[in-house]
Amino acid sequence: MDIIISNASGKPIYEQITSQMKNLILDGTLAEGTQLPSIRMLANDLKVSVITTKRAYADLEAQGFVETVPGKGSFVAGGNMELLREERLRRIEGLMAQAVDEAKAAGVARNDLHDMLDLLLEG
Repeated sequence: MDIIISNASGKPIYEQITSQMKNLILDGTLAEGTQLPSIRMLANDLKVSVITTKRAYADLEAQGFVETVPGKGSFVAGGNMELLREERLRRIEGLMAQAVDEAKAAGVARNDLHDMLDLLLEG
């Protein structure tokens, strides 16, 4: 699992871990039922505090992305495809909102923006 921590980022480390793990789950890299590294193992790999990784796992569990089985570990949650779909839609809406803001700032007409989207969808 490739998680990259940036000390220059404005986001706390636990949020960086959480968002990258969510992305790995959403894009299918981490499939349903996949066992995640233990909290201690991930902390050692990333060279961060165990408390930091514990917070990331707790947030992922609270959001329904991870299930923890006492004595066995943490696993990618299953059966929540609608939750994953909603998360993806929210992410897409955020990216589209950024694109619209940029287009407005650059004076791009609505029709041109639609044409751009159509071209991207075709390619």
